[in-house]
Formats: sequence, C-alpha cells, structure tokens
Amino acid sequence: MRAFVFTDPSLQRHAGQFVWLSINTERAENAPFLAKYPVQAWPSFFVIDPRKETVAIRWVGGATVPQLEKLLADGRRSVHAPERGVAEALARADRLYGGSKNAEAAEAYREALRQAPPGWPQYPRAVESLLYALARQHDAKGCARTAQEAYSKLAHTPSAANVAASGLDCSLDLPADDPDRAALISEFTRACRDLVANPPSYVAADDLSSVYQSLVGEREAAHDAEGKTQVLSDWALFLEGVAARAKSPEGRSAFDSHRLTAYLMLNAPERAIPMLDASERDFPDDYNPAARLAVAYKAMKRYDDALAASDRALAKAYGPRKILILNNRADIYAARGDSAAARRTIEEALRFAEAFPAGQRSDTQIASLKKKLEQMP
Repeated sequence: MRAFVFTDPSLQRHAGQFVWLSINTERAENAPFLAKYPVQAWPSFFVIDPRKETVAIRWVGGATVPQLEKLLADGRRSVHAPERGVAEALARADRLYGGSKNAEAAEAYREALRQAPPGWPQYPRAVESLLYALARQHDAKGCARTAQEAYSKLAHTPSAANVAASGLDCSLDLPADDPDRAALISEFTRACRDLVANPPSYVAADDLSSVYQSLVGEREAAHDAEGKTQVLSDWALFLEGVAARAKSPEGRSAFDSHRLTAYLMLNAPERAIPMLDASERDFPDDYNPAARLAVAYKAMKRYDDALAASDRALAKAYGPRKILILNNRADIYAARGDSAAARRTIEEALRFAEAFPAGQRSDTQIASLKKKLEQMP
C-alpha cells in the first residue's frame, strides 16, 4: 500500500478531510491503541469517529486506489451523515466489525445486505467484510455460500480476487463428507484460474497473489504434486514480474514475503537470497530482510548463515515480531542438533511474550510457545 497506493496523487484531495495516522503495532507505546482498536490481520485500515472514539469503518487487507477512495467516502459518510434504513444497518455492522466482534458483525452485515437495494454502492465492501468475519468464525459453509452468491455480481470488479479466493479457501475447509464441497471447490477453482490466466488491471497485485496461494491449497488438497508445483512456479513468476516492474526499492520489496513463501514451497529457498540481500542493503534499519534470510538459510541447511542473519534481525527487532524471530532461531538450533540452545531460545521467547502489555500480549502465542517447550527434548 505504501509503495503502490498511498503515493497516488489523487489521494491528496483527502488531506484536509482526515487526520492521517500510521500505527506501528510492534511498538510498546502503541499497546493502548491496540487494546482499544484490536488488529487481527495486517494490513488493517480504520476510519475512526473522533467524537465517539469508535471505529466507523474497518478494512482488512490491501486495496486499490479506487477501493481506498470508496473506503474514505464511506467512512466520512458514516461519521457525518445521519443513519437511516440500510445505511443504519451497515453502520451498525461496521461498528461491530471495527470492534472485532466478528460473529455479531456477520449477522449485522447479512441484515444490511437483506435491506440493500439493487446496485447498492456499498455492496462490495459489505460482502468482503462479511466474508472475513465468517472466516474468522470458522463458518466455512456460510463463507462459501456468501462468496458463491456474490461472485457473479463482483466478477468484474476489484473485489473479484478476494471473493474468489475466500470462496475457495472456505470451500476447502468444508468437511470431506459435505455434499456440496466438491462442486464449490470446482466452481471457485475455475474462477481463480480465470483471474490469474487473464489478470484484470483493476485487481490489486497482492490480491492476485492471494488467489495463487489459494490455488496452491486446492492442488495440495487434491494430492496433485505436479499440479501444485506448476501453480507455485506460475505464482513465483508472477511475483518476479511485479517486482521487476516496481518503480522503487519499496515497491520491489513489497512482495518479498510472498516470494519467500513460494520459493520455500518450491524447495528452492536459494532463489530468495538475492532479493533479500538487496532488501537488506536498501533498508538497513528494517529487521524483516534479515529475519527472512534466516528462514531461507535454515531451509538451505546453512545454519551458521541462518544464525548470523537472525543476529542481525534481533538487533533491530522489537515488539511481538521479535517472538517470531526467536521461534525461528530455536528451529535453527534444533535443526543443527543443539537442543539446549533451542530450549533456551524458546524460554527467552516465552519471557518476552508474557511481558507484553494488553493489546500486544497474545494468549494464543503464549500457549503455543509453552506447548513447543513441553515437546522439546
């Protein structure tokens, strides 16, 4: 978003309408903000009503410039315009969604959609928010059916990729004995394949990347190793093309994590080294390139290089992200055969995790670290 969307000159006209604020969720001083406005996925965008200090609009994931323009317009309308009819129903859903009350938000979005007139401008945003809320509630059937109903209406819009990928992911999560599972998977697989075969210019590159990732999951579920490798190869080629066309180092590095994932799944982590070396040179204060190099070198069994990269990442890291780096470092020690160092590293990660303030402290993460510690030799 920083590299491809927020740099667009058309957004300058909104400068006087909003107080723009970027929150680094890793910084301890931002924990009170996170306690009040929980962030469940990155990136997340909020339009906050300054009078009520409540979330008027929440958007999870990336967005194109037109999508962001619409998000801002909806947020401004929600804060300033009187709420009646479907607008009132949508505003209620947005407030619940903004508070991460996903079960209640899902029902409220459904009610807003029931009240919505044909051609309702807020339909795409309401559907995408509903799909995310259903996925967070592990309502795979509700998510798949919602995506199925919406896709025909959104197939030629910027929401197409998110709806198709969400539909496929949720269909794959259905129980094996669900009578609708195979048909839903087939339907969304066709939609996803069409999108990557003929990428629409109005769909964001990161959304298309997510479509590839969903298609990888579909081939994996089908136990088609050759087909999975082909999708992974196509995904890597797509990402390399996006990086090659980038107009700045920030734009080039925006997909480093996606590319690393694809290379690891292709069992070709060495392909990530040149791009991550370049990112570490371009962004010397950023811990991410070194942390990703540690992951890549671990996969290559170059454990000394992995630990050196981990050292560099830890020297720059802070907040909850440090836990992920320590977790990977423990895995490096374990792979090298140093179980004592691996245990000490997880113990250190656990101490950090338990010391975080509300808003940054994750009970799920703490439980995972404790379980990992219990299973260590």
